[in-house]
Amino acid sequence: MVGGLELTPLRAYAHQVPHYYVQRVGTAVSHPDTNDYAGFAQDTIRATEHFGVSLGVRYDLQTFATKYLKSNPLWPDSGKVPMQAENVAPRVGISYAFGSERPLVARAAYGLFYTRIPQIYNSAIETGNGLSRNAIFLNQTHFSDEQVFPQYPNPLVKCAAMASFCAIPDNLLPYGERDISAFAHDFRTPEVHQANLTLEKEIANRVVAEVSYTFVHGQNLIRARDVNLPPPTNVQYPIFDPSGRNVLGYGQLQTFATWQFSDSLTCPFPPCINPLSRPIPQLSAINIFESEASSVYHGATLSVRRQMTHGLYFRLGYTYAHAIDDGQDALVAGRPATVQNSYSPSSERGNSVTDQRNRFVFSWIYEPRALKSGQGWMGKITKGWKNSGVVTGGSGRPVNAEVAGDANQDGNSNNDRLPGARRNSFLGPNYASADMRVARRLFARNGYKLELTAESFNLFNRLNRRFQLTDDGLMNNAASFKFGTKHIGINHFPAYYQVPTNFMKATNAYAPRQLQFALRLGF
Repeated sequence: MVGGLELTPLRAYAHQVPHYYVQRVGTAVSHPDTNDYAGFAQDTIRATEHFGVSLGVRYDLQTFATKYLKSNPLWPDSGKVPMQAENVAPRVGISYAFGSERPLVARAAYGLFYTRIPQIYNSAIETGNGLSRNAIFLNQTHFSDEQVFPQYPNPLVKCAAMASFCAIPDNLLPYGERDISAFAHDFRTPEVHQANLTLEKEIANRVVAEVSYTFVHGQNLIRARDVNLPPPTNVQYPIFDPSGRNVLGYGQLQTFATWQFSDSLTCPFPPCINPLSRPIPQLSAINIFESEASSVYHGATLSVRRQMTHGLYFRLGYTYAHAIDDGQDALVAGRPATVQNSYSPSSERGNSVTDQRNRFVFSWIYEPRALKSGQGWMGKITKGWKNSGVVTGGSGRPVNAEVAGDANQDGNSNNDRLPGARRNSFLGPNYASADMRVARRLFARNGYKLELTAESFNLFNRLNRRFQLTDDGLMNNAASFKFGTKHIGINHFPAYYQVPTNFMKATNAYAPRQLQFALRLGF
């Protein structure tokens, strides 16, 4: 509420006054230098005519440069990088053939894999030590922030183009934030356990059927969590329909900011949401990279393939799978944590962004024989053709019902979800596409070959809808969190949720049909 006017994001945009203002400053240079060392040994043993064993072991070691790292006394773990030298990963595989003619072949394997830590984490540790103010975050609804809020589209801090460093002016230092990115003191290298079992049999001449099961379990996966937050308290906000007039219900939420019920200069229309009060007030967000996330994948595949015979090869496969995790961060270090409640990271357990229950794939290569052995005019026009393609279909992927706005008031507008909704608890639209390629050799003589090709992508021009695609998968705004006093009976609320009219309606689509032609000369 500003001057009694309800400041919604749409109204703020229309008046060229954004609701939030974020600007990163400080150094633009980092030195994420790293060295990788690895060794691998393997031996394959054929114990009998039907039984074989494969044994292997791999060692990995990753070291980081520490020359430019600095520690902050307020958080001793800052400016430090992990060092784990016990990354010994065994692998074993066995196979057994039942029968002699067209045998049933069974294969089983297990392997442990240590994943490499992306260098972007080292960069985040170097630049995010909290020794200087490296960001500005303003909320237009806070009285003090409103006094310096820049006029759209001018920046608050003017930095020279291509500058390697940009500092906050002295008069704006109170609005600067000291964010820290640091590894947890007990950080361990992420590891992945993988096992699979396969049964394979030739069911007809050069036609092989296969059934397989795959299990993948990730441990010690990297996840960021802001640990500079006070214990949350339970509050309740009303949820309005798209018109903003009708109450659909109430949403329970754990918030990190307190409410103020008395009027003051900064709260002329109580109740108001007070600014966030952090346990270490000299610092802003302390995003700790913890090795606490995990993932589990189960997948079963049925496939039939025909080896190249009489110019025809094909493979048909169907997979049913399920992947769950608790929100590991892949390659997105240096941005705010995605854990909604730092005091309850287990609440992030849900479907993985890569989860797809059903997937069908059919691919083929066909090289037809020329008529009349390539002689005569019929032979010439039917010679040198090649056709290949792939048809893919799959069920929808998970969609995260995010909320636009910092509903839980943790200073992070990227981790809020619809009240009561678990992470990735909605399902997006399915997907299907057919790609095909036709080629004909036009000329072949004296080492020269000329080939004409025609390729199509999404041949049948199917409309494959999709939602917003981010580093964390598919997202869709389930509601907006808006500031402004709402009176419902005798109850007063400093903010509320408003659901959109297009929730779970796709706003984008994958590529339509595309055709391309080419002439290729080989010599």
